[in-house]
Amino acid sequence: MVARAKDVLARPFSMDYLNLVFQGVIVGLITGVIVSCFRWIIDHTLQLLFWWYPYLESHLGYVLVYALFLVAISWLLGKILKYDLTNLVGSGVPQVEAILLGQNSYAPWQILWRKFVGGLLAICPGLFLGREGPCIQMGACVGQGLAADVFKTSKKDQQTLLLAGVAAGLAAAFSAPLAGVLFMVEEITTTFKPRVCLTALAAALSADLMTLVLLGQQPSLAMYIKPFEGAPNYVFLLILGIIIGILAYAYQYVLLEQLYVYSKLNFLPQRYHSLIPLLLTIPLGLWNAKLLGGSHDFISYVTDMSLTPTDPHALLKLLVLFFIVRFVFSMVSYGASVPGGIFMPILALGAVIGCFAGLLGVSAGWLEHSQVLGLILISMAAYFGAIEKAPFTAIVLLTEMAGSLASVFPLVFVTFIAYTVDTLLGGRPIYTALREEMYFK
Repeated sequence: MVARAKDVLARPFSMDYLNLVFQGVIVGLITGVIVSCFRWIIDHTLQLLFWWYPYLESHLGYVLVYALFLVAISWLLGKILKYDLTNLVGSGVPQVEAILLGQNSYAPWQILWRKFVGGLLAICPGLFLGREGPCIQMGACVGQGLAADVFKTSKKDQQTLLLAGVAAGLAAAFSAPLAGVLFMVEEITTTFKPRVCLTALAAALSADLMTLVLLGQQPSLAMYIKPFEGAPNYVFLLILGIIIGILAYAYQYVLLEQLYVYSKLNFLPQRYHSLIPLLLTIPLGLWNAKLLGGSHDFISYVTDMSLTPTDPHALLKLLVLFFIVRFVFSMVSYGASVPGGIFMPILALGAVIGCFAGLLGVSAGWLEHSQVLGLILISMAAYFGAIEKAPFTAIVLLTEMAGSLASVFPLVFVTFIAYTVDTLLGGRPIYTALREEMYFK
């Protein structure tokens, strides 16, 4: 007896989780609106800082007034964090992971608005924090809250919609729906289940649709890169991958030490630790306001510098200084028990590494100047992929954010080398390590 197509294929409209996919779309649309508002406020506030600090430099009498304003922000932020310090600080990703593991629980709607307001209070004054972490946790809150209070789903489907919110939050934060789903798989679930992934993809696409409608069509970090002309120098790329892997391990180690370092500040309650980095933004902003924030603007600033280097040697020294300042202040910002992520600070450091390596390679005759921009993209992906232990997410995320792609093999090659070196040194997925440092009630 010969089988026919109707004997093998499923019946039309018999997919048992079609309703779940539709619910994922609703989660994505709502998350997209919330994250778009979050992004818009942060982006416009940062532009205001670029005007404010030059003005402050010529009107130094206002420095004390502005310092008092930042003290007030720290006080207000502390009041918000008091509700649930553990679940409101940081990116929120370790807390979401803990929920899925049954180690943590919180009221999603209460966390949602506090993360939104608290994230703005921490990020808008210029702390070196990313918007994506709060966006991921807010998306997870939307998915979890709708599943429990509106859709009345089973416990299993509540977890699925929470995961869909994670993908939607990252997708909306960076206008990168594929990276949103890949991040969910690589970092959160570590498994591929069609039921979960299709629901997450529906949420990510609908969230990205809202960002396109509300914020426009341009990629989140537009970098129109031409593929490498001719064969790149793979010895140079190998060395670069090794160095990035070592720097990735250093980032993980120092970041994980911040909880211990800040615990020594007995004179200041934990929820008011934000006072330290907030006040430090003043001298940083007066020196160079472009350094402030997560920040897309800083990456664009670095890439513009790489395109027209007037004095390459002076620029190389400046890039080293930029890396040190951004590395240190990223640690001070994230360790201060405030809402905010690490994606963009990592990508900003990766951009500095790539710009430095590219200009150094050009000066030594190892690279063409046309390859520098591609090397910046490669270094961002490699640094992020090694620290986050999510190389596939890194490659896809940078491709979607930039709206273009450097030659595929060099991108994958350097990311793989950096990931491997960091692993050999003892590096672990950063969010897993951060979760293990936390104490959940």
